[in-house]
Amino acid sequence: MAVHIKRRRILQGATILGAAAIAPTGLLNVLAQNTAPGVITRDAMRPQFPSGVMTGDVTAGSCMVWSRTDRPARMTVEYGMDEALRNPTRLVGPAAMESSDFTARMDLRNLPPNQLVHYRVRFQDLTDPKVWSEPMAGRFRTPPATKRTIRFAFSGDEAGQGWGINEAWGGYRTYAAMRKFEPDFFIHSGDQIYADGPIQAEARLEDGTIWKNITTEAKSKVAETLDEFRGNYAYNLLDVNKRRFAAEVPFLVQWDDHETRNNWYPEQILGDARYKVKSASLLAARAKQAMFEYNPMRIDAHDPERIYRAFDFGPSLEVMMLDERSYRGPNTPNVQEKASDESAFLGRAQMAWLKAKLKASKATWKAIASDMPLSLVVPDGNLDVPKGTFEAWANGDDGAPKGRELEVAELLAFIKANRIRNVVWFTADVHYAQATRFDPSRAQFQDFDPFWEFVAGSINAGTFGPAALDKTFGPDLKFVSVPPGNKQNRSPAAGQQYFGLATIDGVTEVMRVAILDLEGKELYSVDLEPMRG
Repeated sequence: MAVHIKRRRILQGATILGAAAIAPTGLLNVLAQNTAPGVITRDAMRPQFPSGVMTGDVTAGSCMVWSRTDRPARMTVEYGMDEALRNPTRLVGPAAMESSDFTARMDLRNLPPNQLVHYRVRFQDLTDPKVWSEPMAGRFRTPPATKRTIRFAFSGDEAGQGWGINEAWGGYRTYAAMRKFEPDFFIHSGDQIYADGPIQAEARLEDGTIWKNITTEAKSKVAETLDEFRGNYAYNLLDVNKRRFAAEVPFLVQWDDHETRNNWYPEQILGDARYKVKSASLLAARAKQAMFEYNPMRIDAHDPERIYRAFDFGPSLEVMMLDERSYRGPNTPNVQEKASDESAFLGRAQMAWLKAKLKASKATWKAIASDMPLSLVVPDGNLDVPKGTFEAWANGDDGAPKGRELEVAELLAFIKANRIRNVVWFTADVHYAQATRFDPSRAQFQDFDPFWEFVAGSINAGTFGPAALDKTFGPDLKFVSVPPGNKQNRSPAAGQQYFGLATIDGVTEVMRVAILDLEGKELYSVDLEPMRG
C-alpha cells in the first residue's frame, strides 16, 4: 500500500516499505493532510535521529531510503533534484515502531536516470502528531541510462578485534577518505559488525599509548539476543564519518561471518564458552533480522530472507552480490572429490541464479561482490572446531579442484563456455588489500578465461595477512598491501586500513581499479580494457 502526497506534482508508482506494518488507509489519509510540521517545540521533545539517514540498493529507477528514530513515529521523505527542495515530492511512509527498533525505510521508484537526487527525512511523533522531528538531509545519484563515468568504492570489516570508535583518533577515518571521492555507491563486502567482538573502553597500542573506544552496553559482550545484534549496528552508526558517508553514498550490503559469529555455518553447535545460545542457526536468524532492520536493503517479497541480489547501474555495469554464508556446508578439510551438500558454498539455487544473471546481463562489466576471496587460504582457527578445517573456498593443496573449489571451477567454466566477458571479483574479509590476476596458464584447473580479483579492507579493524595463496586457479599476485611477516592484529592507528575504488570511463569503458589507504592515498592501480564480442 502506498500513499502519494501532492504538493505541486504527483509521484507515479512509488512503493513504500517498512520494517513495521503500514497503518490503515484512513489514518494515512489523515496524516497526508499534514504537509509540514505542525508545531515548533524544543529539540529534546522532537523525535531524534540517533543513527542518521542512509540510502542503499540503488538500481535503475529506484533507491531505498532508511532511517531510525527514538520513539514510535511515522517516517516521511521529501525529495527532488534541487538541493533546496523548493518543490519536492513528498511521501508519507511507515511507522517506526518498537518491533523494528524504530527503524523504517521507503523505496523511491520511477526515479529519472543520471540525476543527483536530494532528500530529507522527517518523523512525526505518533504520541503527539503535532510534534515533528527536524529534517535530516542527504543525497544520491541515480544510475545512467546511457554511458557516463561511474565510480564505486568497496571495502569491509569494521569494529573488529576490539578496535572501535576512537573519536580522539578521528573515528572511522576510512569512511571520511572514501567520501572525498564521491562514489556513486559503496559495496560493503561484509563483517559490517563484529557481533562476537566486545569493545572495551581502552586498549594499549604498540608504542604504549592508549586507544580509547566509545563503549555501549550492547558491545560489552558477544551478541546473542536480537537487541544485542541491533546494538552492534547502532554502535557503528555512532561514528560521525559513517553517518556523513551514508547520507551521501548508497550502500550495497552483504554479510559474512562476524555479523553472527566468527566462521559460523548453518546448523553448527558452538563450543564457545562465551555463548549461552549454542545454535549458530538461531544466532544467525537474529543477526539477519537486525541486519535487515539496520540497512537500506530492499526486501524480496517472495524470499524475505534472501541476501543475494543484483543491481543494474546502466549500460556499463551490473553488480551481483553473493551470500557465501547462508547456504554453505560445514567447515571441513575441504577435499571432497564430488560436489555435495557438505562441499556447498553458494548452494545450487544461488549458483543457478548467478549463472542466469551473468548470461542475461547486457552490461559491459559484471562485478561479482564476494564476501570471501577465491584463492586465499583461510583456516578456521576457532578453538571449538577441529584443526585442519577451512573457512573460505580454498583448501591450500594447490591441486585439482576439490571441496568448495568445485563450485569455483563450475562457475568459471560456465563463464568461458558462454563467452561472458569482463567479469571482475571484489571482496574483503582478510583485513588487508590485494590485487590478483587469475591466469589459466598458471593453474591446475585451466578451463576458464583470465580474470581479476581485488581485495580491500579493513574499514576499522585489526590488520592481518598476508595469507597463503592456493594455486589451483593460477593466481598471479600483482599487489599486496602488507609485507611478509607483518605483525598481526595491528590497530587502525598503524595506518593499515584500505579501500578500493573502481572507475569506469564514460567513453572508453576502461575500468581503473585502485587500492587506497585510510588517508585516500593511492597505493596501486591497474587499467582493465573491456573485451568485446
